[in-house]
Amino acid sequence: MKITTLQTKISPNYQKNLDLILKNYKQNIDSDFILAPEVSLTGFDYENFEKAGEFSKYATETFSKEIGKTPFAITMIEKKGNDFFNTAKVFHKNKIIHQQSKYKLFLLGNEDKYFKSGTKDQIQKFQINDVTYGILICFELRFTELWKELEGVDIILIPAAWGKLRKTHFEKLANGLAIANRCFVVLSDLSNDDMAKSSGIISPFGEFFKDDRKSVISKEIVLQEIKKMKKFIPYQ
Repeated sequence: MKITTLQTKISPNYQKNLDLILKNYKQNIDSDFILAPEVSLTGFDYENFEKAGEFSKYATETFSKEIGKTPFAITMIEKKGNDFFNTAKVFHKNKIIHQQSKYKLFLLGNEDKYFKSGTKDQIQKFQINDVTYGILICFELRFTELWKELEGVDIILIPAAWGKLRKTHFEKLANGLAIANRCFVVLSDLSNDDMAKSSGIISPFGEFFKDDRKSVISKEIVLQEIKKMKKFIPYQ
């Protein structure tokens, strides 16, 4: 199967960001899954949270119309009642088939002052075309207890806005997750100057395919590698 991960740069213009993501989606429609970075529609635009929340409603409607048989995931700022959440949404066949709000907020980035935390029970496995997926949103990657929640999945998706200063952490944690859970891990990070980039696909053997120079990274993967890894290194 073919996996595509985006490594886009955020513009202050929300519509421009949406147009770019849709353009990349349509140009890679032959993929079996496409992942976009965390809040890549609006960024963490704390000064315009109401505007960002409203735009996310519009983007959700747009994605529901445009996302067909090729599954697509992204996180966006979402308002529920009086609270704002950073919510990952998976679109497939013109509807949302899975969503979860960020459970572990990044205190260094003051996320707790603007967002309400999701709940741990939202971190659920989901299936598309007999492939099992799971999602950890950016900072959640640091919590190994959450790795256990996704044991047994084929592919773990990591939409992120991970900072450049902690680039090594991002890559090593993701590599460790792929090896520990014996699965594929897909990273999607922003490419702004202060971001880590490092978008790519990691195999269950820890092989990391990435290219910080590109805005779109695609790779054919073989799910049989998961069975090989589990056979060669059984845990029971």
